[in-house]
Amino acid sequence: MDALSDLSVLVTGGSRGLGLLLARQCVERRCDVTVAARDQEELDHAVGLLRRRTRDNTVTGRVCDVTDREAVRELVERTAADQRGLDVVLANAGNIQVGPAEEAGTKAFRSAMDTMFFGALHTSMETLPHLRESPAGGRLGLIGSVGGLLPVPHLLPYSCAKSAVAALAEGLRAEVAEDGVSVTGVHPGLMRTGSHNQVELTGDKGKEYAWFATLAGLPGLSMDALRAAERIVHAVEQRRTRVVLTPAAQLGAKAYGMAPTLVTRTNELVARLMPGPQPSGRQGRSRWQSTVSALNDRAARRLNQT
Repeated sequence: MDALSDLSVLVTGGSRGLGLLLARQCVERRCDVTVAARDQEELDHAVGLLRRRTRDNTVTGRVCDVTDREAVRELVERTAADQRGLDVVLANAGNIQVGPAEEAGTKAFRSAMDTMFFGALHTSMETLPHLRESPAGGRLGLIGSVGGLLPVPHLLPYSCAKSAVAALAEGLRAEVAEDGVSVTGVHPGLMRTGSHNQVELTGDKGKEYAWFATLAGLPGLSMDALRAAERIVHAVEQRRTRVVLTPAAQLGAKAYGMAPTLVTRTNELVARLMPGPQPSGRQGRSRWQSTVSALNDRAARRLNQT
């Protein structure tokens, strides 16, 4: 039997993409699941998709902006009351900014930190008291990224926020372990979640979209999102400290840890291949780019990313 069977679960950012698949994994383990997101219509559709996979356990959707700690507190209290406590929390809410750092400006960095770092922080602080009381021993999963272990050109707001999430996950784990609560830091590489439809673009938006959408959907480099969700939930079940997904992400993280100067110089070369700040008039992917990333387009339709 799965270790998470019949437990109470909260997933933030659970209305689409990876978050929707994480919720689905928990539903299939017969958990009572609450998914939270900012958009009511998107949330309603996600709950409908999840309810098709369950008969006995409950699936609830709640609107919540994780950048607002009071809203997170209300979400957590209502969820814990309705589900008779909280056993598992997966903090997944996020956004992706693609483009040169100077073009993105400080506003993009603040947005990334507010949503991904402070969102994870608010979720952690409000749920830890409930997780300590879980008879099963609470589990907290914080969804970071390989971009938080390895800075990526033209993804710097995202990388900075995810780097903070990585530190939060491992620091919290050390502090709460004695309470029987485990914290798992999750660092996926590229996944076919359809997230290319949701990115915030700056600079030469057409070219920026083209490179990101192509790499995010490229077979061999990107990972099937369902497989990623399975591995993430299993890692949280097993109370692992850290999980890094995709061979490319594992290689990159290890290389940066062992030879950060070499990787940084390699990134200098990569940055020179990136689009410039001025619009070129290009509107999106070429035909060959659309072809190689077709799997990601199909994932977008399945995972509520349209």
